[in-house]
Amino acid sequence: MQDELKEEKWYHGISRYQWLVLIIASLGWVFDVFEGQIFVASMNEAMPSLVPKGTLPGDIKNYNNITFGAFLIGGALGGIVFGALSDRIGRKKTMSLTILFYSLFTCLSAFSQDWWQFAGFRFLVALGVGGEWAVASTLVAESFPQKARARVGSIFHASSVLGTYLAILAGAFIIGNESIQTYAENAGHPSLPWRIGFALGVVPSFLIIWIRRSLKEPESWQHAQEAAKADTTKQMGTVTELFSSQYAKSTCIGIMLAAIGFATFWGVHIYGKDAFLNAVKADYQAKHFQGQVNVAEEEIAAYFDSEKTTLKKWEMLGMFLTTTGGGLGLLAFGPLCEWLGRRGAFFLFHAGGLISTILLFQLFHNAIVIGCFLPIFGFLTLGMHAGYAIYFPELYPTRLRGTGAGTCFNAGRILAAPILFLAGWMLSSAVGMTLAQTATSLSMLYIIGAFLPYFNRETKGSELLE
Repeated sequence: MQDELKEEKWYHGISRYQWLVLIIASLGWVFDVFEGQIFVASMNEAMPSLVPKGTLPGDIKNYNNITFGAFLIGGALGGIVFGALSDRIGRKKTMSLTILFYSLFTCLSAFSQDWWQFAGFRFLVALGVGGEWAVASTLVAESFPQKARARVGSIFHASSVLGTYLAILAGAFIIGNESIQTYAENAGHPSLPWRIGFALGVVPSFLIIWIRRSLKEPESWQHAQEAAKADTTKQMGTVTELFSSQYAKSTCIGIMLAAIGFATFWGVHIYGKDAFLNAVKADYQAKHFQGQVNVAEEEIAAYFDSEKTTLKKWEMLGMFLTTTGGGLGLLAFGPLCEWLGRRGAFFLFHAGGLISTILLFQLFHNAIVIGCFLPIFGFLTLGMHAGYAIYFPELYPTRLRGTGAGTCFNAGRILAAPILFLAGWMLSSAVGMTLAQTATSLSMLYIIGAFLPYFNRETKGSELLE
Protein backbone atom coordinates (compact mmCIF):
# COMPACT_ATOMS: atom_id res chain seq x y z
CA MET A 1 0.00 0.00 0.00
CA GLN A 2 2.85 2.33 0.93
CA ASP A 3 4.57 1.59 -2.38
CA GLU A 4 1.40 2.49 -4.28
CA LEU A 5 1.36 5.89 -2.60
CA LYS A 6 4.87 6.66 -3.72
CA GLU A 7 5.11 8.88 -6.77
CA GLU A 8 5.84 6.91 -9.90
CA LYS A 9 9.32 7.51 -11.34
CA TRP A 10 9.36 9.62 -14.48
CA TYR A 11 10.99 6.86 -16.55
CA HIS A 12 8.55 4.09 -15.61
CA GLY A 13 6.52 2.86 -18.56
CA ILE A 14 8.70 4.50 -21.22
CA SER A 15 8.83 2.18 -24.24
CA ARG A 16 11.86 1.06 -26.20
CA TYR A 17 10.69 3.07 -29.21
CA GLN A 18 10.39 6.25 -27.13
CA TRP A 19 13.99 5.83 -25.97
CA LEU A 20 14.97 5.30 -29.62
CA VAL A 21 13.31 8.61 -30.54
CA LEU A 22 15.30 10.37 -27.81
CA ILE A 23 18.58 8.77 -28.95
CA ILE A 24 18.12 9.64 -32.63
CA ALA A 25 16.90 13.17 -31.91
CA SER A 26 19.82 13.70 -29.53
CA LEU A 27 22.37 12.42 -32.06
CA GLY A 28 20.99 14.84 -34.62
CA TRP A 29 21.41 17.62 -32.05
CA VAL A 30 24.93 16.42 -31.12
CA PHE A 31 26.13 16.74 -34.70
CA ASP A 32 24.11 19.93 -35.10
CA VAL A 33 26.08 21.50 -32.24
CA PHE A 34 29.37 20.11 -33.56
CA GLU A 35 28.77 21.96 -36.83
CA GLY A 36 28.32 25.19 -34.85
CA GLN A 37 31.08 24.68 -32.30
CA ILE A 38 33.79 23.60 -34.75
CA PHE A 39 34.04 27.28 -35.68
CA VAL A 40 34.41 28.26 -32.00
CA ALA A 41 37.20 25.70 -31.66
CA SER A 42 39.00 26.92 -34.79
CA MET A 43 38.17 30.62 -35.20
CA ASN A 44 41.58 31.74 -33.91
CA GLU A 45 43.17 29.75 -36.74
CA ALA A 46 40.54 29.90 -39.49
CA MET A 47 39.71 33.60 -39.68
CA PRO A 48 43.34 34.90 -39.67
CA SER A 49 44.01 32.72 -42.73
CA LEU A 50 40.99 34.15 -44.59
CA VAL A 51 41.40 37.89 -44.00
CA PRO A 52 44.04 40.15 -45.64
CA LYS A 53 47.53 39.93 -44.14
CA GLY A 54 48.24 42.60 -41.56
CA THR A 55 44.64 42.72 -40.28
CA LEU A 56 44.69 43.80 -36.63
CA PRO A 57 43.58 41.28 -33.94
CA GLY A 58 40.63 43.46 -32.93
CA ASP A 59 39.43 43.59 -36.53
CA ILE A 60 39.78 39.79 -36.86
CA LYS A 61 37.43 39.50 -33.85
CA ASN A 62 35.05 41.78 -35.72
CA TYR A 63 35.09 39.41 -38.73
CA ASN A 64 34.42 36.52 -36.33
CA ASN A 65 31.41 38.33 -34.90
CA ILE A 66 30.09 39.08 -38.39
CA THR A 67 30.38 35.35 -39.09
CA PHE A 68 28.56 34.57 -35.84
CA GLY A 69 25.86 37.01 -36.91
CA ALA A 70 25.50 35.31 -40.30
CA PHE A 71 25.20 31.98 -38.50
CA LEU A 72 22.45 33.33 -36.24
CA ILE A 73 20.47 34.82 -39.14
CA GLY A 74 20.76 31.60 -41.14
CA GLY A 75 19.65 29.56 -38.13
CA ALA A 76 16.65 31.81 -37.67
CA LEU A 77 15.52 31.42 -41.26
CA GLY A 78 16.14 27.67 -41.24
CA GLY A 79 14.33 27.16 -37.96
CA ILE A 80 11.22 28.98 -39.12
CA VAL A 81 11.13 27.40 -42.59
CA PHE A 82 11.95 23.83 -41.53
CA GLY A 83 9.80 24.11 -38.40
CA ALA A 84 6.77 24.99 -40.51
CA LEU A 85 7.73 22.31 -43.03
CA SER A 86 7.78 19.68 -40.25
CA ASP A 87 4.18 20.55 -39.39
CA ARG A 88 3.21 20.12 -43.03
CA ILE A 89 5.19 17.12 -44.32
CA GLY A 90 6.13 15.44 -41.03
CA ARG A 91 8.92 15.35 -38.44
CA LYS A 92 10.79 12.39 -39.96
CA LYS A 93 11.25 13.76 -43.49
CA THR A 94 12.15 17.24 -42.31
CA MET A 95 14.77 16.02 -39.84
CA SER A 96 16.53 14.15 -42.65
CA LEU A 97 16.57 17.30 -44.79
CA THR A 98 18.03 19.47 -42.02
CA ILE A 99 20.85 17.01 -41.27
CA LEU A 100 21.72 16.75 -44.97
CA PHE A 101 21.82 20.55 -45.16
CA TYR A 102 24.17 21.20 -42.25
CA SER A 103 26.45 18.24 -43.08
CA LEU A 104 26.96 19.26 -46.70
CA PHE A 105 27.70 22.94 -46.08
CA THR A 106 30.00 22.37 -43.10
CA CYS A 107 32.09 20.13 -45.34
CA LEU A 108 32.07 22.75 -48.11
CA SER A 109 33.22 25.39 -45.59
CA ALA A 110 36.61 23.67 -45.66
CA PHE A 111 37.15 25.02 -49.18
CA SER A 112 36.58 28.70 -48.33
CA GLN A 113 39.18 31.09 -49.78
CA ASP A 114 38.00 34.37 -48.26
CA TRP A 115 36.24 35.41 -45.06
CA TRP A 116 33.00 36.36 -46.85
CA GLN A 117 32.81 32.92 -48.48
CA PHE A 118 33.30 31.35 -45.09
CA ALA A 119 30.58 33.55 -43.55
CA GLY A 120 28.28 32.59 -46.43
CA PHE A 121 28.80 28.88 -45.83
CA ARG A 122 28.17 29.41 -42.10
CA PHE A 123 24.85 31.01 -43.04
CA LEU A 124 23.93 27.94 -45.10
CA VAL A 125 25.07 25.53 -42.36
CA ALA A 126 22.86 27.41 -39.92
CA LEU A 127 19.78 26.86 -42.09
CA GLY A 128 20.02 23.16 -41.28
CA VAL A 129 21.22 23.67 -37.71
CA GLY A 130 18.25 25.87 -36.79
CA GLY A 131 15.79 23.55 -38.52
CA GLU A 132 17.08 20.37 -36.89
CA TRP A 133 16.54 21.67 -33.35
CA ALA A 134 12.98 22.74 -34.13
CA VAL A 135 12.06 19.33 -35.51
CA ALA A 136 13.93 17.22 -32.95
CA SER A 137 12.65 19.09 -29.88
CA THR A 138 9.08 18.84 -31.18
CA LEU A 139 9.47 15.13 -31.92
CA VAL A 140 10.77 14.44 -28.41
CA ALA A 141 7.97 16.45 -26.74
CA GLU A 142 5.29 14.63 -28.74
CA SER A 143 6.74 11.17 -28.11
CA PHE A 144 6.81 11.23 -24.29
CA PRO A 145 4.10 11.53 -21.59
CA GLN A 146 3.72 14.66 -19.45
CA LYS A 147 5.49 13.13 -16.43
CA ALA A 148 8.69 12.60 -18.46
CA ARG A 149 8.58 15.57 -20.81
CA ALA A 150 10.71 18.01 -18.80
CA ARG A 151 13.34 15.39 -18.01
CA VAL A 152 13.75 14.09 -21.55
CA GLY A 153 13.67 17.63 -22.95
CA SER A 154 16.53 18.45 -20.62
CA ILE A 155 18.44 15.30 -21.60
CA PHE A 156 17.86 16.05 -25.28
CA HIS A 157 19.27 19.55 -25.04
CA ALA A 158 22.13 18.45 -22.75
CA SER A 159 23.33 16.07 -25.46
CA SER A 160 24.64 19.22 -27.16
CA VAL A 161 27.63 18.93 -24.83
CA LEU A 162 28.77 15.84 -26.73
CA GLY A 163 28.79 17.89 -29.92
CA THR A 164 30.96 20.50 -28.25
CA TYR A 165 33.27 17.74 -26.94
CA LEU A 166 33.68 16.52 -30.53
CA ALA A 167 34.62 20.05 -31.57
CA ILE A 168 37.09 20.25 -28.67
CA LEU A 169 38.70 16.97 -29.74
CA ALA A 170 38.96 18.26 -33.30
CA GLY A 171 40.47 21.50 -31.98
CA ALA A 172 43.01 19.79 -29.74
CA PHE A 173 44.05 16.82 -31.87
CA ILE A 174 43.52 17.99 -35.46
CA ILE A 175 43.52 21.79 -35.59
CA GLY A 176 46.07 22.04 -32.77
CA ASN A 177 48.05 18.93 -33.72
CA GLU A 178 51.73 19.84 -34.05
CA SER A 179 52.51 17.07 -36.56
CA ILE A 180 49.63 18.09 -38.83
CA GLN A 181 50.61 21.74 -38.50
CA THR A 182 54.24 20.99 -39.40
CA TYR A 183 53.20 18.90 -42.41
CA ALA A 184 50.75 21.60 -43.56
CA GLU A 185 53.33 24.38 -43.29
CA ASN A 186 55.99 22.34 -45.11
CA ALA A 187 53.46 21.54 -47.86
CA GLY A 188 52.64 25.22 -48.24
CA HIS A 189 49.07 24.86 -46.90
CA PRO A 190 49.19 26.20 -43.32
CA SER A 191 45.38 26.38 -43.14
CA LEU A 192 45.01 22.63 -43.74
CA PRO A 193 44.39 21.61 -40.06
CA TRP A 194 41.25 23.71 -39.58
CA ARG A 195 40.02 22.74 -43.03
CA ILE A 196 40.23 19.05 -42.07
CA GLY A 197 38.15 19.83 -38.98
CA PHE A 198 35.38 21.29 -41.14
CA ALA A 199 35.57 18.48 -43.70
CA LEU A 200 34.58 16.08 -40.90
CA GLY A 201 31.18 17.77 -40.97
CA VAL A 202 30.06 15.34 -43.67
CA VAL A 203 29.91 12.46 -41.15
CA PRO A 204 26.43 13.21 -39.69
CA SER A 205 24.81 12.69 -43.09
CA PHE A 206 24.99 8.94 -42.45
CA LEU A 207 22.51 9.40 -39.60
CA ILE A 208 19.80 10.00 -42.21
CA ILE A 209 19.77 6.29 -43.09
CA TRP A 210 18.92 5.37 -39.48
CA ILE A 211 16.22 8.04 -39.30
CA ARG A 212 14.54 6.83 -42.48
CA ARG A 213 14.53 3.21 -41.28
CA SER A 214 13.64 3.62 -37.60
CA LEU A 215 11.34 6.59 -36.99
CA LYS A 216 7.64 7.02 -37.59
CA GLU A 217 5.46 10.10 -37.43
CA PRO A 218 3.90 10.78 -33.97
CA GLU A 219 0.24 9.85 -33.66
CA SER A 220 -0.62 13.37 -32.52
CA TRP A 221 0.78 14.76 -35.79
CA GLN A 222 -1.17 12.22 -37.84
CA HIS A 223 -4.39 13.17 -36.04
CA ALA A 224 -3.66 16.87 -36.59
CA GLN A 225 -3.19 16.17 -40.31
CA GLU A 226 -6.58 14.49 -40.47
CA ALA A 227 -8.21 17.36 -38.56
CA ALA A 228 -6.65 19.92 -40.92
CA LYS A 229 -8.18 18.12 -43.93
CA ALA A 230 -11.59 18.18 -42.32
CA ASP A 231 -11.47 21.74 -40.92
CA THR A 232 -9.87 24.61 -42.86
CA THR A 233 -9.52 26.66 -39.65
CA LYS A 234 -7.01 24.11 -38.30
CA GLN A 235 -4.33 24.34 -40.98
CA MET A 236 -0.83 22.97 -40.29
CA GLY A 237 2.28 25.11 -39.91
CA THR A 238 0.88 28.60 -40.43
CA VAL A 239 3.48 31.13 -39.25
CA THR A 240 1.06 34.06 -39.23
CA GLU A 241 -1.18 32.28 -36.72
CA LEU A 242 1.63 32.42 -34.17
CA PHE A 243 0.96 36.15 -33.96
CA SER A 244 -2.80 35.85 -33.57
CA SER A 245 -4.36 37.08 -30.32
CA GLN A 246 -4.27 33.54 -28.90
CA TYR A 247 -0.54 32.92 -29.32
CA ALA A 248 1.11 36.33 -29.88
CA LYS A 249 2.23 36.88 -26.28
CA SER A 250 3.76 33.41 -25.97
CA THR A 251 5.49 33.82 -29.33
CA CYS A 252 6.98 37.23 -28.52
CA ILE A 253 8.21 36.17 -25.09
CA GLY A 254 9.64 32.95 -26.51
CA ILE A 255 11.53 34.87 -29.21
CA MET A 256 12.93 37.34 -26.68
CA LEU A 257 14.02 34.54 -24.34
CA ALA A 258 15.84 32.78 -27.18
CA ALA A 259 17.42 36.07 -28.35
CA ILE A 260 18.86 36.64 -24.89
CA GLY A 261 20.08 33.04 -24.80
CA PHE A 262 21.85 33.29 -28.17
CA ALA A 263 23.30 36.75 -27.55
CA THR A 264 24.76 35.70 -24.20
CA PHE A 265 25.90 32.32 -25.51
CA TRP A 266 27.89 33.77 -28.42
CA GLY A 267 28.81 36.99 -26.62
CA VAL A 268 29.49 35.73 -23.08
CA HIS A 269 29.49 31.94 -22.59
CA ILE A 270 31.93 30.98 -25.36
CA TYR A 271 34.48 33.52 -24.12
CA GLY A 272 34.96 31.71 -20.82
CA LYS A 273 37.74 29.76 -22.52
CA ASP A 274 39.34 33.02 -23.68
CA ALA A 275 39.32 34.45 -20.15
CA PHE A 276 41.14 31.30 -19.07
CA LEU A 277 43.56 31.42 -22.02
CA ASN A 278 44.36 35.10 -21.39
CA ALA A 279 45.20 34.31 -17.76
CA VAL A 280 47.43 31.41 -18.85
CA LYS A 281 49.18 33.61 -21.44
CA ALA A 282 49.78 36.28 -18.79
CA ASP A 283 51.48 33.64 -16.62
CA TYR A 284 53.57 32.39 -19.56
CA GLN A 285 54.58 35.92 -20.47
CA ALA A 286 55.51 36.87 -16.91
CA LYS A 287 57.64 33.73 -16.56
CA HIS A 288 59.38 34.04 -19.94
CA PHE A 289 60.12 37.78 -19.76
CA GLN A 290 60.77 37.82 -16.02
CA GLY A 291 62.51 41.05 -14.98
CA GLN A 292 62.32 42.60 -18.44
CA VAL A 293 60.53 45.91 -18.97
CA ASN A 294 59.15 47.52 -22.13
CA VAL A 295 59.17 44.27 -24.12
CA ALA A 296 58.19 44.93 -27.75
CA GLU A 297 54.79 43.63 -28.85
CA GLU A 298 56.45 41.90 -31.81
CA GLU A 299 58.68 39.96 -29.43
CA ILE A 300 55.72 38.91 -27.29
CA ALA A 301 53.77 37.85 -30.39
CA ALA A 302 56.74 35.81 -31.64
CA TYR A 303 57.01 34.05 -28.27
CA PHE A 304 53.31 33.15 -28.23
CA ASP A 305 53.58 31.94 -31.81
CA SER A 306 56.33 29.55 -30.75
CA GLU A 307 54.04 28.22 -28.00
CA LYS A 308 50.86 28.08 -30.11
CA THR A 309 50.45 24.28 -29.88
CA THR A 310 50.66 24.32 -26.08
CA LEU A 311 48.40 27.35 -25.80
CA LYS A 312 45.84 25.70 -28.10
CA LYS A 313 45.55 22.81 -25.65
CA TRP A 314 45.04 25.27 -22.76
CA GLU A 315 42.32 26.97 -24.80
CA MET A 316 40.60 23.63 -25.44
CA LEU A 317 40.87 22.78 -21.73
CA GLY A 318 39.04 26.02 -20.95
CA MET A 319 36.37 25.13 -23.52
CA PHE A 320 36.08 21.63 -22.01
CA LEU A 321 35.63 22.95 -18.45
CA THR A 322 33.01 25.49 -19.52
CA THR A 323 31.17 22.93 -21.64
CA THR A 324 31.17 20.31 -18.88
CA GLY A 325 29.61 22.74 -16.45
CA GLY A 326 27.15 23.79 -19.15
CA GLY A 327 26.11 20.18 -19.74
CA LEU A 328 25.40 19.70 -16.04
CA GLY A 329 23.35 22.90 -16.09
CA LEU A 330 21.30 21.62 -19.03
CA LEU A 331 20.64 18.33 -17.23
CA ALA A 332 19.71 20.16 -14.03
CA PHE A 333 17.16 22.43 -15.71
CA GLY A 334 14.60 19.61 -16.14
CA PRO A 335 14.42 18.56 -12.47
CA LEU A 336 14.60 22.20 -11.34
CA CYS A 337 11.70 23.28 -13.55
CA GLU A 338 9.65 20.38 -12.17
CA TRP A 339 10.41 21.70 -8.68
CA LEU A 340 10.34 25.49 -9.21
CA GLY A 341 8.21 25.64 -12.35
CA ARG A 342 9.42 26.76 -15.78
CA ARG A 343 9.45 30.43 -14.78
CA GLY A 344 11.33 29.84 -11.53
CA ALA A 345 14.03 27.81 -13.26
CA PHE A 346 14.52 30.48 -15.92
CA PHE A 347 14.87 33.12 -13.19
CA LEU A 348 17.44 31.08 -11.25
CA PHE A 349 19.72 30.46 -14.24
CA HIS A 350 19.56 33.99 -15.64
CA ALA A 351 20.36 35.53 -12.25
CA GLY A 352 23.21 33.06 -11.83
CA GLY A 353 24.49 33.82 -15.33
CA LEU A 354 24.75 37.52 -14.51
CA ILE A 355 26.58 36.98 -11.22
CA SER A 356 28.99 34.37 -12.61
CA THR A 357 29.89 36.57 -15.62
CA ILE A 358 30.76 39.53 -13.42
CA LEU A 359 32.89 37.29 -11.19
CA LEU A 360 34.74 35.68 -14.09
CA PHE A 361 35.48 38.75 -16.19
CA GLN A 362 35.81 41.45 -13.53
CA LEU A 363 37.03 39.89 -10.28
CA PHE A 364 38.98 36.73 -11.13
CA HIS A 365 42.42 37.02 -12.78
CA ASN A 366 44.37 33.98 -11.56
CA ALA A 367 44.47 31.12 -14.09
CA ILE A 368 43.91 28.41 -11.46
CA VAL A 369 40.95 30.24 -9.92
CA ILE A 370 39.41 30.83 -13.35
CA GLY A 371 39.94 27.19 -14.35
CA CYS A 372 38.18 25.99 -11.18
CA PHE A 373 35.34 28.48 -11.70
CA LEU A 374 34.69 27.76 -15.39
CA PRO A 375 32.37 24.74 -14.74
CA ILE A 376 30.22 26.93 -12.45
CA PHE A 377 30.23 29.70 -15.05
CA GLY A 378 29.24 27.20 -17.76
CA PHE A 379 26.49 25.69 -15.57
CA LEU A 380 24.82 29.06 -14.98
CA THR A 381 25.28 30.62 -18.44
CA LEU A 382 24.09 27.60 -20.47
CA GLY A 383 21.54 25.73 -18.32
CA MET A 384 18.57 27.90 -19.36
CA HIS A 385 18.93 26.71 -22.97
CA ALA A 386 17.35 23.36 -21.98
CA GLY A 387 14.28 25.38 -21.07
CA TYR A 388 13.71 26.23 -24.72
CA ALA A 389 13.34 22.54 -25.65
CA ILE A 390 10.98 22.03 -22.70
CA TYR A 391 8.94 25.25 -22.68
CA PHE A 392 8.48 26.25 -26.33
CA PRO A 393 6.72 23.03 -27.53
CA GLU A 394 4.35 23.33 -24.55
CA LEU A 395 3.05 26.69 -25.74
CA TYR A 396 1.41 25.48 -28.98
CA PRO A 397 -1.03 22.84 -30.28
CA THR A 398 0.25 19.96 -32.41
CA ARG A 399 -0.58 21.61 -35.75
CA LEU A 400 1.62 24.62 -34.82
CA ARG A 401 4.15 23.01 -32.50
CA GLY A 402 7.07 22.66 -34.93
CA THR A 403 6.35 26.09 -36.39
CA GLY A 404 6.02 27.72 -32.96
CA ALA A 405 9.05 26.09 -31.33
CA GLY A 406 11.16 26.72 -34.42
CA THR A 407 10.07 30.34 -34.69
CA CYS A 408 10.66 31.12 -31.00
CA PHE A 409 14.07 29.45 -30.91
CA ASN A 410 15.31 30.72 -34.24
CA ALA A 411 13.73 34.14 -34.63
CA GLY A 412 15.65 34.81 -31.45
CA ARG A 413 18.77 34.43 -33.58
CA ILE A 414 17.64 37.38 -35.73
CA LEU A 415 17.32 39.61 -32.66
CA ALA A 416 20.64 38.34 -31.31
CA ALA A 417 22.58 38.98 -34.54
CA PRO A 418 22.64 42.83 -34.27
CA ILE A 419 23.78 42.47 -30.66
CA LEU A 420 26.74 40.41 -31.81
CA PHE A 421 27.53 42.86 -34.60
CA LEU A 422 27.56 45.52 -31.86
CA ALA A 423 29.86 43.34 -29.75
CA GLY A 424 32.21 42.93 -32.72
CA TRP A 425 32.28 46.70 -33.19
CA MET A 426 33.03 47.16 -29.46
CA LEU A 427 36.00 44.80 -29.79
CA SER A 428 37.31 46.34 -33.01
CA SER A 429 40.23 48.76 -33.15
CA ALA A 430 37.75 51.60 -33.73
CA VAL A 431 36.42 51.29 -30.16
CA GLY A 432 39.03 49.14 -28.43
CA MET A 433 36.96 47.69 -25.59
CA THR A 434 38.44 44.62 -23.93
CA LEU A 435 36.86 41.19 -24.10
CA ALA A 436 36.03 41.41 -20.39
CA GLN A 437 34.28 44.75 -20.81
CA THR A 438 32.27 43.55 -23.80
CA ALA A 439 31.19 40.26 -22.16
CA THR A 440 30.21 42.04 -18.95
CA SER A 441 28.14 44.57 -20.90
CA LEU A 442 26.25 41.82 -22.72
CA SER A 443 25.61 39.97 -19.45
CA MET A 444 23.14 42.71 -18.48
CA LEU A 445 20.71 40.93 -20.83
CA TYR A 446 20.37 38.22 -18.17
CA ILE A 447 18.36 40.68 -16.07
CA ILE A 448 15.67 40.85 -18.77
CA GLY A 449 15.71 37.06 -19.22
CA ALA A 450 15.13 36.49 -15.52
CA PHE A 451 11.77 38.29 -15.51
CA LEU A 452 10.39 37.68 -19.03
CA PRO A 453 8.78 34.27 -18.31
CA TYR A 454 6.66 35.79 -15.53
CA PHE A 455 4.69 37.65 -18.21
CA ASN A 456 3.63 34.33 -19.78
CA ARG A 457 1.75 31.29 -18.51
CA GLU A 458 3.30 28.52 -16.40
CA THR A 459 3.12 25.10 -18.11
CA LYS A 460 4.35 22.89 -15.26
CA GLY A 461 2.13 19.81 -14.92
CA SER A 462 0.03 20.54 -18.02
CA GLU A 463 -0.57 18.23 -20.98
CA LEU A 464 0.49 19.25 -24.48
CA LEU A 465 -2.14 21.24 -26.37
CA GLU A 466 -3.93 19.20 -29.05
